[in-house]
Amino acid sequence: MREPAASPGRWPETADRRLSMSDSSRRPRVVVITGASAGVGRATAQEFAAHGWCVGLVARGRAGLEGARADVERRGGTALIVPADVADAEAVAQAAQTVMDRWGRIDLWINAAMATVLAPVSDITPDEFRRVTEVTYLGQVYGTQAALRHMHRQGRGTIVSIGSALAYRGIPLQAPYCAAKFATRGFLDALRAELLHENSPVRLTEIHLPAVNTPQFDWARNKMPYKAQPVPPIHHPEAIAHAIYRAALEAPREVWLAGSAVQAILADAAAPALVDKVLARQAYSGQQTEEPDDDRPDNLFEPMDDQVDYGASGRFGEAARTYVSAYRPARLRAGAAAIACLVTYGVVRTLFDLKEKDRNTRSSPW
Repeated sequence: MREPAASPGRWPETADRRLSMSDSSRRPRVVVITGASAGVGRATAQEFAAHGWCVGLVARGRAGLEGARADVERRGGTALIVPADVADAEAVAQAAQTVMDRWGRIDLWINAAMATVLAPVSDITPDEFRRVTEVTYLGQVYGTQAALRHMHRQGRGTIVSIGSALAYRGIPLQAPYCAAKFATRGFLDALRAELLHENSPVRLTEIHLPAVNTPQFDWARNKMPYKAQPVPPIHHPEAIAHAIYRAALEAPREVWLAGSAVQAILADAAAPALVDKVLARQAYSGQQTEEPDDDRPDNLFEPMDDQVDYGASGRFGEAARTYVSAYRPARLRAGAAAIACLVTYGVVRTLFDLKEKDRNTRSSPW
């Protein structure tokens, strides 16, 4: 297993110290992570454990959860397994209560569970659409609601939504997943305004990911002829987890990870029709390898890691990057606005100078 990757994240290490100092009880901090048995959720649990957190592990797969617990304890954290399907609102609420009964607090809740289907819209059944929506969108809603109940009483807390560049730009063959990510953004926008109205101290942050090397590409339901793959560039889940940890402490409104995510989001904002055409040509082959995908089980309705622990990483490790850059879109927008102002100023100044030159020329006796 690879060591957790370094990341050139943009948040100061003092953020961890500030969060600790804000808690006069000095007890270990508590994070709950959904989708914690594999992939990004599993790597994120490892990252928080390395910093001494108590980690509530929420997922369906028993073997994966046991593996995640071993990872947490090996890295110096304290783990609590809480088996639950995030599509079940009552189960998620009970998971939160179980953590409260054990540790008496929830400082941070991370919604990382997801499900997807790789297929054209016409080949996806209503039950498949419903299931992806229930896990990927409603799972975030239920997790957020469960966390809020306790954080409101505590008078503090942070909720992190693990999103995707696909929350801004839908791509072919993943319509249910993209729609769920779009819906999550709208839900969090509405909730954020409500919390501001209430002067709530609870913080919300969205972290939008690039392609990551996780087991989901062997787990997801695939109706295409060839095996699924992430669209390069691909990143190690440990690098993503490190960026999530730092962003969760500082809790900006939103974070975009990797230049590829930034490019996809901004390109769609600037020229969506052009992006449509590019994706129509490239996204089908870009999401499939050349290896046929035979009939196999998937994790849409049943966990793949109930009997076998697959860990955090998938089969694309050799192609994955061990670092990821983090960007705050508020700063990107401010920079773009500043550039636009400078360009506008330059144009206006040039026109003014030309007008002055023309007036001087006309007024000259020579």
